[in-house]
Amino acid sequence: AIGVENPEDTRRRYRELLVTTKGLGEYISGAILFEETLFQSCEDGTSFVDALNANGIVPGIKVDTGLKPLTGCEGESWCSGLDTLADRCASYYKQGARFAKWRTAVNVAAGPSDIAIQEAAHGLARYGAICQENGLVPIIEPEVLLDGEHDIDTTYAVALKTWSAVFKAMADYGVDNEAILLKPSMVTPGADAAKKEDPETVAKYTLKMLNNVVPPAVPGIMFLSGGQSEMEATLNLNAMNQEPNPWHVSFSYARALQNTVLKTWVGQDENKAAAQAKLIGRAMANSKAQLGTYDPSGEDESAAEGMYVKNYTY
Repeated sequence: AIGVENPEDTRRRYRELLVTTKGLGEYISGAILFEETLFQSCEDGTSFVDALNANGIVPGIKVDTGLKPLTGCEGESWCSGLDTLADRCASYYKQGARFAKWRTAVNVAAGPSDIAIQEAAHGLARYGAICQENGLVPIIEPEVLLDGEHDIDTTYAVALKTWSAVFKAMADYGVDNEAILLKPSMVTPGADAAKKEDPETVAKYTLKMLNNVVPPAVPGIMFLSGGQSEMEATLNLNAMNQEPNPWHVSFSYARALQNTVLKTWVGQDENKAAAQAKLIGRAMANSKAQLGTYDPSGEDESAAEGMYVKNYTY
């Protein structure tokens, strides 16, 4: 998207820009790394793990090995990686990771089928139990995808059914609710829906869904941005924090923290300081949103750019 080649060292230079941003730990408590990044170091030899810890940020690790087509369920998927997870978790903990992320996805436009929902719930529950057994806090993430033309009521019904199945499976596998974090998608209309909804409506539907299925023992809910624009994700989070919630309601954004950062950096080291300033600004805005005090005045146009990608994978 920014016209930059993608060899390992370019990725390393970009991640170094992120992990060494001074003061970032005031607004960001944890960083989810790929396996490659967990074992990388800064130009001066400081490991990324040490750089993050020095910045007051807890290192975490993405442990799934990707989405695969779900046999017999067209357009749906299952998440791979359980077979080697225990050994990898032990290795990641030794390297300095203290939490983990596993992303499975539920496709509203493809149904979703009961088989796909049950597969997502089973995978997340097994992952959660394995992580906790190996000292990692699991982030539980069944992403209800934005793909489709469905309205917000359809998203609500699918999210409610999915999260109910996930908590049932986690109870069956003995996952400790007090030692997890949730990473749900917000309850919004599909990306191609004719009717869009304002932040107050998104907040109302999302909190209603969560209050129906998430026990208050869960410490925190860290929303994914899921292709929303930077400003849209922040405004929706801010709307959810206008009243007290049973859990800490915050953010776990990738694209909605980094879109402007990448476009400022464009692979050039001379742009590093300017890109880091954009990162601090975005992190500060979302930190205010999880306190319910975000003010969008003063945002530049890039913050309103949509980032939805159909069939998004990473």
